[in-house]
Formats: sequence, C-alpha cells, structure tokens
Amino acid sequence: MINDGQLRVGIIGAGWIAEKAAITLDGLANCEAYAIASRSKEKAEAFAEKWKIRKAYGSYSELIADPSVDLVYVATPHSHHYDVTREALLAGKPCLVEKAFMANLRQAKEIVELARERKVFLAEAIWTRYQPVVKMMRDLISSRIGTPRLVTATLGYSMGDKPRIMRADLCGGALLDLGVYALNFVRMFFDADIVSITSQCVKSQTGMDLTNAMTLVLSDGVLCNLQSSAACVGDNIGVIAGTDGNLIVDNINNPQKITVNGPDRTYIETIRVPQQITGYEYQFIACRQALIDGLLEPKEMPLEETLYIMELMDGLRKDWGVKYPMD
Repeated sequence: MINDGQLRVGIIGAGWIAEKAAITLDGLANCEAYAIASRSKEKAEAFAEKWKIRKAYGSYSELIADPSVDLVYVATPHSHHYDVTREALLAGKPCLVEKAFMANLRQAKEIVELARERKVFLAEAIWTRYQPVVKMMRDLISSRIGTPRLVTATLGYSMGDKPRIMRADLCGGALLDLGVYALNFVRMFFDADIVSITSQCVKSQTGMDLTNAMTLVLSDGVLCNLQSSAACVGDNIGVIAGTDGNLIVDNINNPQKITVNGPDRTYIETIRVPQQITGYEYQFIACRQALIDGLLEPKEMPLEETLYIMELMDGLRKDWGVKYPMD
C-alpha cells in the first residue's frame, strides 16, 4: 500500500543497473530511491551519498525489513535473484525483479507461486515491455504494413570476459543477458503459439553461449530470426516485415525511433518515441500504478508471460548443453 502517493523504492544491489535506477527515480515526481542495500555497508553508503538516497544498508535483509520500503527492486545478477526475492515476498514486500527474472523456469515457478500464495505484488523488470513504444508499434503493425510475415532482431555487445558472461554460477552467456530482449521483441507484438524452434550457439571455453541464433515459426505464419551475442558489436535493429511494408526499430534494447517503409521499401516516415529519463521510468510508473490499483502483477508484463519466456530459455539452453549449478 502506498500511503501518500509516493513510491519508496528499496534498491538491492549497487552495480551499474542500480545506478541507472537511481538516476531514473531521481527524475520522477512520485517515485523515490529511498534505500540502497549492498553486501558491503561501505559500498551502500557511498552509493547513497552519490545519489542522495536516505537509507543505506549493509545487508539485503535490513532493507527488506524497513517498513518504509514500498517496492523492492532486485538489481543483483540474475544468478542471485531467487533467494532475495523469496525473502522479500515472505516479508510481504512487493518486488520488481530485473531480467532475466530467475536462473531457470523451476526457480521462476516457485517465486511466482509464492507471490500468488502470499498475495504480494511481483513483476519482472524487462524495461522494454513497459515503454510507450510497445503501443506505438502495435498500432503501426495493425495499420501500416499489411499482414506480418517476418521478424528479425539482433542484440550484440562486445563484453569481453566479464564474469557474469563467462561463469556458469553467475548464469552466464548471451541468452539470459541479451537474447531475452530478442525473445521479448517477438512476444510483445505476437502472442501466437510457437510451432517450432531451431537454434545454434557458439560457446566460450567455459561452456557459456557467447553468440546464438534462434528461428521461431509461429502458428499464424510469422517466422522470426533472432540473434544475440556477448562477443560482438551488433546492429541491435529489429524489423517487422509485412505484405505491404515494414517497420524498423533502431535498437530493440531501448527503441528511440521507428522507421516506416511502404511497398518496395519506399520510405514513408520516422516516428520518435517520447523523450526519456533513461527508459527505466516506465516500469517504476507501472508498478506504482499497479500497487495503487491493488493489482498483484503489472498489465504490461504478466507473470504468465515471464514464465513463458523462462521456459523458452530453458529449452534453448538444454539444446545447447549450457548448464547452471542451480538447474
């Protein structure tokens, strides 16, 4: 319950994603980065001083126990989401959990079941699903390009040998970090059943998927070619092609503009998304509104959809032989 209309967010984890959240919350009128927790009290205090956050805690449990925290934002690596989210839900704290939601479907199901059993709000922070571009694209798909037939999407960053990419105990690989966006790019516009999936991946010496390619065939006749890579600089473009034209999204990770083309690839117009703070703001705004409305999950990213994506990623990793200790 938000007593005065102000959403007080407690951020768990003090890495760069937490910093992006702090920047975002600082720019919102009805949301506040109220508390930060790290396993290091010194790191939490430094983070709090830098971003003018009122409370700094040297343990996650202390933040969860703070009665003034309205929403726990879990910004740790995805390998560490399960335990802290479970603890927060058991304490009755609403949670917004960074993508990938959990390490695998088993963990995700347990957490979703616990939230439903306890009647506590729970959401996945896959930021693109909350942005205004989703409705913009849906409207354009239905009105400007005829019948959709082909989706292509790529997301790639040259990430070197970062531990969170290379280590199995940190749920490494490109899929959970980057491929999740490509899968969501399809699912937020097309909810038809997937009738077949084929895929390939190139692994690191540590057995994690560095670069992968996925082909999905949907029951409505749409074919989707998706790639993600932690080993190269991708174009990060998404294209939805129909019988009468296509839509090109400049960056599936955080779209800034949509190019509309007509028959024979004739350029029609460029549509820009509303100006952002960072793009993260929409997930916090959605959570605030859902809590005010008494909802247990956001309309923008239902928990069943989170589970569906986790199931897809489990299946892909199984095909590739990419294993985590928690599997």
